[in-house]
Amino acid sequence: MPHIVLLGTCDTKLAELLYLKSEILNNGGADCRVTLVDVGRSSVDDKQIDVRQSTLTSRYHPQDDQKDVTSLPRGEVIKYMIACSSNWLREAYQHGLDDKSAAIHGVINAGGTGGTSLSSAVMREVLPIGLPKLIVSTNASGDMGPIIGEADITMMYSVCDVAGLNHLLRRILSNAAGAIAGMAHAYERSLVANASSNGEKQKKRVGLTMFGVTTPCVDKVRSHLESNYDIETFVFHCTGAGGRAMERLVNEGMLEAVLDITTTEICDQICGGVMDAGPQRLVAPLKAGIPYILSVGATDMVNFGPKATVPEKYQNRKLFEHNPTVTLMRTNATECKAIGEFIVDKLGCFTKDKQMVEVVLPASVSMISTPEGPFYDAEADKTLFSAIRNGLDGTGIKLDEDSRAINDGGFAIDIAERLVKLMGLTKK
Repeated sequence: MPHIVLLGTCDTKLAELLYLKSEILNNGGADCRVTLVDVGRSSVDDKQIDVRQSTLTSRYHPQDDQKDVTSLPRGEVIKYMIACSSNWLREAYQHGLDDKSAAIHGVINAGGTGGTSLSSAVMREVLPIGLPKLIVSTNASGDMGPIIGEADITMMYSVCDVAGLNHLLRRILSNAAGAIAGMAHAYERSLVANASSNGEKQKKRVGLTMFGVTTPCVDKVRSHLESNYDIETFVFHCTGAGGRAMERLVNEGMLEAVLDITTTEICDQICGGVMDAGPQRLVAPLKAGIPYILSVGATDMVNFGPKATVPEKYQNRKLFEHNPTVTLMRTNATECKAIGEFIVDKLGCFTKDKQMVEVVLPASVSMISTPEGPFYDAEADKTLFSAIRNGLDGTGIKLDEDSRAINDGGFAIDIAERLVKLMGLTKK
């Protein structure tokens, strides 16, 4: 029985939410169950609401912080209801609601900017990557980075506002109902299939980080690992969200080892680029104590949008138009020193098992920083390598400096074999 949770502000969207609930039941079939959770400002009395707002605020409020939400400003209401809703959904996901349903197979929301902000925060905070999440939103055609983050939330533009049922909104909501019902059925079947194959030998799950300028290396690593070992690779594009997603999957126990070839997101964190993964980049695999090899792929660049959007203070720097929407800026020696110190700091503060960590430095860090490339800067690279070398001296963390470029085929195979050795694997 697929079980779908419908989050919504019933004080403002009740008719629309009830229509969506009925359409999910129609699309999901007789064996589908929908739980409507009221996350609005004011409690609504309707028999079709399964979890009332008053229940959330009285039983699932933050510890020692129960508030009267009707007296709070709009922004504070959303923050408070995020906390209450997250506490309820976490309990429901981990323990089930009752004897009728021991699992959740999908979560959906429909609403405006406030409801989207609320529901997306709850989904990101509570639910694992892989569990279906769908939001029908009035602002789904805009910048969804802050809404989706590193989670796998599916966004559907409502076209017209979720404010009164009409022919078009009914069509959109019906499509969304079919989508979440189909996803929930598929997710439930996958859980059953996984449970039945528990006795089979499972491949080891390895995370790889990649950027366009390190693709040859990562492709070679992936091919080598999957061809020769019982390994399944997960490649993450280092766009900010990619690095965060990789680290989140480490925290969720999905990844058992990481070959962090491409750490370019650190450059954006330091220099204010658009592909920043945040100040906690590198932390998850270090704290987890899993086999972890770290390199410095694409640390020769900071990412911005179209050339006209590059901050004025960087306009006279060495810039390279990767494509019409991405402009790269070459990191200088000062920035490379800061990048190296960032890496050393994280290694020093968060490494749980030094025997599981290695740092590998190639001769050049991307396909455009080789001697013939537009981002060749021997001084900047030397500064980066020196900062890492000096910072790791005496720490007990293994450092290897390779004379080959990062995209050299031999380098790729050797770094892959280093990870295999840490993992203790033998060939198929």
